[in-house]
Amino acid sequence: MGSIKSNVSTDSRNEVDVMTGHEEPCSLVVWNDEVNTFEHVIETLIQVCGHSQEQAEQCSYIIHFQGKYAVKEGSYEELKPMCDAITERGIGATVEVIAE
Repeated sequence: MGSIKSNVSTDSRNEVDVMTGHEEPCSLVVWNDEVNTFEHVIETLIQVCGHSQEQAEQCSYIIHFQGKYAVKEGSYEELKPMCDAITERGIGATVEVIAE
């Protein structure tokens, strides 16, 4: 996944490449399926993402009716472990770069 944008410039006198990293904001997207229960998704969002009961319930309904939902935003480094923890519980999740 390309969460780091690089700008490469060349100094023609010394032929030196300079890389500057700029971290793009990302979303943790949870996907709907026909396997997991609302209770399992809600409990996972509370435990993994730190959501309140009400927030987790609202997210699970949006996931169910829209097919997916960005349940949290942050850096790739912050969201990747959460994504892994969610998928380890059998729930589909991805980390996606937020389009500007």
